[in-house]
Amino acid sequence: MTHSPALKLLAFDTSTDVLSIAVAHGDQRWRHTGPGGAQASATLIPTAQTLLAQAGLTLAELDAIVFGRGPGSFTGLRTACAVAQGLAFGAGIPVLPVDTLLAVAEEARARHGATRVLALLDARMDEVYHAAYAWDGKRWQPEGELAVDKPEAVTPPPGPNWVLAGNAFAAYGERLPAGLARVEVLPTAEALLRLAPALLAAGEAVPAAQAMPRYIRDKVAQTTEERAALKAARTTP
Repeated sequence: MTHSPALKLLAFDTSTDVLSIAVAHGDQRWRHTGPGGAQASATLIPTAQTLLAQAGLTLAELDAIVFGRGPGSFTGLRTACAVAQGLAFGAGIPVLPVDTLLAVAEEARARHGATRVLALLDARMDEVYHAAYAWDGKRWQPEGELAVDKPEAVTPPPGPNWVLAGNAFAAYGERLPAGLARVEVLPTAEALLRLAPALLAAGEAVPAAQAMPRYIRDKVAQTTEERAALKAARTTP
């Protein structure tokens, strides 16, 4: 995946408990990583403005704002989408929503050389978000749909060299597919920047008003009874 040196981009991801922001101005990068969750809504905009100032850019000069659209934390996805929409609308620039599981696959490729990735993110509620991607030498090709399932239900597509990548191993490690290499990575703003050129060239950018989160699952939380049943199941020998 080649990067166009002409692109000027702001990217951020708030889908996990880590806030990741990056600015691209040509081949240069300005980065920030910090606490996500509830803090992300308070720190995202001022930190993005600081990085843009360091890069010598205004919002109106950007080619697009790139954000991790999900799946992931419901609050985080709403925060990222709202900020991307607001900043892009005011500046009159497009928005590029990118699947967070695709960003996980890209981070696994960049850090570990993985080219067949089963990307996983902890969905809480005893489930994981998952999707499989294969690298064709230029861009990622999806191998099936994004889904949310119990860890035991996750299986890689047929074929060798699949790698599990994501943040679900601490919570569900023994319940995930065995016999595959595992790499602990998160969706990062830098991964979004690396993915952006090909996605922009493919026409994936949208007007600010059309940018939407990708939830996969509509249910936000368990009921009291579901939490009690899950706790009982975990403590039963």
